[in-house]
Amino acid sequence: MTKRLFIQSAIALLAAATLVPATAQDKPIKIGVTAGPHAQILEQVKKLAEKDGLKIQIIEFSDYVQPNAALAAGDLDANSYQHKPYLDQQIKDRGYKFVSVGYTVNFPIGLYSKKVKSLGELKEGAKFGIPNDPTNGGRVLLVLQDQRLIKLKPEAGLKATPLDVIENPKKLKFVELDAAQLPRSLDDLDAAAINTNYALPAGLQPSRDAIAQENAKSPYVNLIAVREQDKDKPWVAKLVKTYHSEEIRKFIQSEFKGAVLAGF
Repeated sequence: MTKRLFIQSAIALLAAATLVPATAQDKPIKIGVTAGPHAQILEQVKKLAEKDGLKIQIIEFSDYVQPNAALAAGDLDANSYQHKPYLDQQIKDRGYKFVSVGYTVNFPIGLYSKKVKSLGELKEGAKFGIPNDPTNGGRVLLVLQDQRLIKLKPEAGLKATPLDVIENPKKLKFVELDAAQLPRSLDDLDAAAINTNYALPAGLQPSRDAIAQENAKSPYVNLIAVREQDKDKPWVAKLVKTYHSEEIRKFIQSEFKGAVLAGF
């Protein structure tokens, strides 16, 4: 009788232990995104991930700063909105203990104007809007250099600033604004570089409206970031596997028609 009770107790304990991980997985993984394509894509990831037992709660932000701050504070489990140069700069500036666990998509940045049809039409002294964060601002200056509008110091690299401009034949005046503000400021500028995740919600279609575009082969592929201590957790592998699925690749291709490119 004692032996039978022992066995029954052992089975009960084993069953209880087995239930613990399942209960823990019932809590949704909170993932921060910026509104627009990142949110749209993650909605599709969320649907697929549920079939694999992973519940996701999507939290949208309107700027580039808060998703990392929320991740560091523990209010998010991951975020999906930034490229590696931006993440590297944030880690350097703010001391975040984050790592990239997988690439997502690339948004070739577009140059837009309501006043001219080409960059060549820009007049001397034209006001040109660029993002005010170091990585995206430098990214735009590199695009302008590729378009032969300016020339940068050879050592400027990915973090170029207007101070690194050594040739500016049109004497462009760079207006540095928060990236999210640039679509709304287009009326007051002669032209502006607008990140695609902000251009699309503003009704700007890169293939139709951009007067010039960044080369698709760039170091600015976006990624999924998590805290260092979470990188080996099972939900991370499930999340990345789902995002990198053929279903998500096809969704990106059909939904954005080249404005957003799969980076995996």
